[in-house]
Amino acid sequence: MEQRHLGRTGLRVSRIGLGTLTWGRDTDEHDAADMLKAFWEAGGTLVDTADVYGDGEAEYLLGQLMDGLVPRRDLVISTKAGSVPDPDRRFDGSRGHLLAALDASLARLGTDHVDLWQLHVYDPETPLEETLHALDLAVSSGRARYAGVADFCGWQLAKAATWQLAAPGLRTRIASTQMEYSLLQRGVEREVLPAAIDLGVGLLPSSPLGRGVLTGKYRHTTPPDSRGASEHLAPFVEPYLDDTASRIVDAVTTAADGLAVTPLQVALAWVRDRPGVAAPIVGARNAQQLTAALSVETLSLPDEICRALDDVSAPVHRYPDHDWSTL
Repeated sequence: MEQRHLGRTGLRVSRIGLGTLTWGRDTDEHDAADMLKAFWEAGGTLVDTADVYGDGEAEYLLGQLMDGLVPRRDLVISTKAGSVPDPDRRFDGSRGHLLAALDASLARLGTDHVDLWQLHVYDPETPLEETLHALDLAVSSGRARYAGVADFCGWQLAKAATWQLAAPGLRTRIASTQMEYSLLQRGVEREVLPAAIDLGVGLLPSSPLGRGVLTGKYRHTTPPDSRGASEHLAPFVEPYLDDTASRIVDAVTTAADGLAVTPLQVALAWVRDRPGVAAPIVGARNAQQLTAALSVETLSLPDEICRALDDVSAPVHRYPDHDWSTL
């Protein structure tokens, strides 16, 4: 699998990442092992997790698999901290919480460092400089090699990345930002992606298949074994089952038919090769689904297909997102 630099850093990652959101909950150790092995054998390196996935079980399961199935040195392990299962305070970006969370993640993963440590959310209740100082301490202590953020809006990402760049050598630069991005969700193109490209931050798209909708599986019905039929994940899928999404899925299916490939491959290739993207994070349910996603490695979409998909999925961008002189 082709490797790409993560933002303006020396860290190289596979251009498709493996997500572990459902590990330890909907994905058991056998399916997880099959997926990790298939991913590694395909040349994949970037494995993304978080301290809250499965209440820590995703990290623990990944750590167990690295112990004997796949060499730790062959993987780029990314985890996150900052989300907390507290109804009164969903985010905790305090330095104390973040560093304690990192130590707990390392214990579950069974490793002395992660390759990429990300702030899971922006915490408005904690001074940003305190939150970012935790990243500096993690990197300077060797517990993390690189640092990133997730789910920061445009001004939050720009402020964080600029703050870190203001003291080179003392503060660690922001290497990445993880955000939802697909043909069904192009909101990051307004401000997040321009800021990321300008500041040298690599984008790691989550839900690159539109929460599974872009595979076409929901065109006519909801498969009983799908996330859309799952009690706790159905609300996650439902927003992308409207008429607008249906038109985009139809266009993806038409393009796939013309290229003799699958809608999954078309949708994933589109987001993988967008400007500023380092590696979409694919959260498959089993090895069969993951193998289908990994088959996109040999596909590059023709320019005319990309333009057609761009047009049918184009979000409304008006002032101030576009140059005022063109409005």
